[in-house]
Amino acid sequence: CVVKLDNETRTFSDKFELDGEVFEEPSVNFFSFNNSYGACHTCEGFGSVLGIDEDLVIPDKSLTVYEGAIAPWRTEKQGEWLKPLLKNGIRFDFPIHRPYNDLSAAEQRLLWTGNKHFEGLDAYFKWVSEQTHKIQYRVLQSRYRGRTTCPDCRGTRLRKDAQYVKIDGRSITDLVLLPISAALDFFQNLALSEHDMAVADRLLAEITNRLGYLDRVGLGYLTLNRLSNTLSGGESQRLSLATSLGSALVGSMYVLDEPSIGLHPKDAEQLIGVLRSLQELGNTVVVVEHEEKMMEAADQVIDIGPEAGSGGGNLMFQGTFDELTRDTATYTGQYLSGKLEVPVPTVRRPWRNALELTGARENNLKNVSVKIPLGVMTVVTGVSGSGKSTLIRRILAPALMKMLGGGAGETTGKFDRLLGVNGQVTHVEFVDQNPIGKSSRSNPVTYVKAYDTIRSLFSEQPLAKARGYKPSHFSFNVEGGRCEVCQGEGQVKIEMQFMADIYLTCESCGGHKFKQDILEIKFQDKNIFEVLDLTVADAVEFFQGQPKVAERLRPLLDVGLGYIRLGQSANTLSGGEAQRVKLASFLT
Repeated sequence: CVVKLDNETRTFSDKFELDGEVFEEPSVNFFSFNNSYGACHTCEGFGSVLGIDEDLVIPDKSLTVYEGAIAPWRTEKQGEWLKPLLKNGIRFDFPIHRPYNDLSAAEQRLLWTGNKHFEGLDAYFKWVSEQTHKIQYRVLQSRYRGRTTCPDCRGTRLRKDAQYVKIDGRSITDLVLLPISAALDFFQNLALSEHDMAVADRLLAEITNRLGYLDRVGLGYLTLNRLSNTLSGGESQRLSLATSLGSALVGSMYVLDEPSIGLHPKDAEQLIGVLRSLQELGNTVVVVEHEEKMMEAADQVIDIGPEAGSGGGNLMFQGTFDELTRDTATYTGQYLSGKLEVPVPTVRRPWRNALELTGARENNLKNVSVKIPLGVMTVVTGVSGSGKSTLIRRILAPALMKMLGGGAGETTGKFDRLLGVNGQVTHVEFVDQNPIGKSSRSNPVTYVKAYDTIRSLFSEQPLAKARGYKPSHFSFNVEGGRCEVCQGEGQVKIEMQFMADIYLTCESCGGHKFKQDILEIKFQDKNIFEVLDLTVADAVEFFQGQPKVAERLRPLLDVGLGYIRLGQSANTLSGGEAQRVKLASFLT
């Protein structure tokens, strides 16, 4: 309603509005991207959209517009879009002979928006999208599309108007973009009125406690909106550890598998303190670990050996760390005592050429410029969260791939320029710790392409020839020789409806994956299942007389995977093992 008081007009409303604009009344779901009410309407809560990737459109930012910095306008036909800019650039003082990197932000933006003298890239790609009924334009458009950060939510995945609600000058969008350590500091020093503090007291205690646990386990550098599938194995374990700390359970056993993976020695000490806190609460902590500091902090050390794979499996030592350093029967004791050591090269390989990355400023990086020597091994190190992975994974690798025409992916991190490629690098392979296969059928022997030769070898045996078996009969992925009851899995899944599914050994093949008549075909007294059950080390020795197979398997041995089995399911490999299998595949 409108009320006039002494020549003053005042407007009163019981609606949630201001200056004529009506707002949604905040609720819990208003700040959650996991439901349609709170999710960003543009990206639907994913944080990224499929759009035109600037790094694919302008892959080499050291080129000038005149030299062809704009990739889609390099062809004769599409170059018609460039001609007005080259012809009229002087009218609005646009430097067509200046490298793209050296253009101001306004000049770079002008290439996209255009003006009255020329149509920019935005207009060009809009025109391309209108021509997608033609196959060549669909291909053209796909060449320059990639995942880009959502412009509305800035990757936070929340609806835009959730940013209007602020506490002490910060919206929830601002908070989730902060590292955990900075967010913890914000909530610990939050200044509220007496009434607001009474309302928020218990909530603030919960928030600061949970953020504090994450900070204590060495995850203070992660932002609150970090996707869980981008965390390393060690980070995921420490996240679970923080949850366990918050639960304050007593009388439990915590089992951790190499939680110090990726941790700097400085952060390892902090992690040890957290594990001690769990133990002091009255819990038992068991850690599988190689880290010396972790072994030194343990009350009891158990060493299994002496070798890997079939050469291991024995208890070599049990006792304290000091007793282990005096033990000469184990490799662990000999390395800890200094009797054995990793040799350091006496001569370093010289280098002349290098990639020069300047102005890297993504996440924690503060305008970093660095040279990456070519033809030598370079190690990037530093404390956890210092920006190592950001520098290599988010900036150098994707920028280099896009410069070499390696296709779309996530948006490249912010940087100024990348120099020194000039034919020195022709291909980029990113060897990460992601699984080598998404199904249980993937295994190391298929990944290094050795299984094709092994199947051919079995199909050439006299009995196999007599029965007309082809190499495909010795594959558990296709019909023919595999057990059709379990379809070559060796196990049968029993669906339990409201409970977790259970897996039972296949009664038809006894877990051997193949039909009985296929298992009757033997090479050097071993059938195909027994060969797949060999460790890599044993298989290299077994196939000594078959160079084609041995050459494919030897790289697995060289990268320290002699203990894994040829047919071991890919989803049972650790992140580090999967990474080494990939590395071995490049050595074959």
